[in-house]
Amino acid sequence: MDRLIHTSLSAMKAAMARQAVTANNLANASTTGFRAEIASVRPLWLKGAELQDRAFASEEVTAADMQGGAVIDTGRPLDIALQGGALLTVQAEDGDEAYTRRGDLIVSDSGLLTTGDGHPVVGDGGPITVPPSDRVTINSDGSIWIVPAGGDPNAPQQIDRLKLASATGSTVVKQIDGLFRVKDGGALPADPEARLTLHALEGSNVNPTTALVDMIDASRAWDTQVKMLTTAREMDADTANLMKLPS
Repeated sequence: MDRLIHTSLSAMKAAMARQAVTANNLANASTTGFRAEIASVRPLWLKGAELQDRAFASEEVTAADMQGGAVIDTGRPLDIALQGGALLTVQAEDGDEAYTRRGDLIVSDSGLLTTGDGHPVVGDGGPITVPPSDRVTINSDGSIWIVPAGGDPNAPQQIDRLKLASATGSTVVKQIDGLFRVKDGGALPADPEARLTLHALEGSNVNPTTALVDMIDASRAWDTQVKMLTTAREMDADTANLMKLPS
């Protein structure tokens, strides 16, 4: 009986994790450059001196769907959409390099170039700082050009270049902050062939309809396990009644 109960509890935990992943995907269905998270189930064996004859299910985020989202023209000079599998290099909160597909760039009051969610954008020389200027433009190769404040608009100056990284041959994983990092640490090499679509943004690749179906499926899986627990309780009660001595 205890095996049935623990099996149901294990399946309920997996259903809860699946619902959490699906809910997060739905919440980011309109987030720029978001990549849908993928959860998978793996067995966790109980280890001991005896034979390992029982395994619990552990459902967790192991990867992300790297298919591209729809590219929408915005007309904004600092909006970029990365072509192919290129990744934009940013500085994470811990100071390490991380990567994103988010291209809604802004210049902060201090001149720091950041993504829309506040992560500093990294260039050839580290985090990019834009000096006071009348105009800032980004070319398709990631080079950043400005017209200095009061300068000649026909003589722009290049100040840096976005580090567009390639994940080819490397394993990247998505972290809880939504950024990608190299598995087991390290940094991705810059890709000189990477190109940008200018004045446009790549949307989320989450399919809301599919996510809703997944949510319903996870909810039904939860209900099934609750019914199984109820059945186990009834069986346990019936067994206890059979074992009672007649009064």
